[in-house]
Amino acid sequence: MAVEQHIRDKDLDGDKRLAWRQSHARPIVERFFASIDKTFEAQGLLPSSPLTKAMAYARERREGLSVYLDDTDVSIDTNLIERTLRVIPMGRKSWLFCWTELGAKQIGIIQSLLTTCRLHDIDPYTYLVDELQRVGQHPAADVALLTPRLWKQHFADNPLRSDLDARAGK
Repeated sequence: MAVEQHIRDKDLDGDKRLAWRQSHARPIVERFFASIDKTFEAQGLLPSSPLTKAMAYARERREGLSVYLDDTDVSIDTNLIERTLRVIPMGRKSWLFCWTELGAKQIGIIQSLLTTCRLHDIDPYTYLVDELQRVGQHPAADVALLTPRLWKQHFADNPLRSDLDARAGK
């Protein structure tokens, strides 16, 4: 965590963040997994041991746990995502009775879009208004461009507005 704290303190981003992680965090991660491998080779632990289970869990997920070392957009922890997703359980009473399974699925899709918008600092209202207007004329082959992350890169500077939107004249 000291490596990530240094990145936050120095406000490193992009290549600087990647270089810092490569030089400081990667050796720690490699030592951690080498230690797990060495412990497994020694075979001194029972398979039912909680420590053995925890090490096996980490070992099986090594690739996923190491993603943050090569991608500057990935955090070492999931705290931001967990805080963002907290709104879903808090609103559970509101959609507890969606009437149908399809309704529940649609709410899940909308919640996922709203959460993704918040993670990428996109105003969900602007995104949804733009998407609902754009989706009918957008080529199906390029549907990935309509996801919040890519929408921000391609369309956020000039979003389509509703005639009912008070901000449309601005």
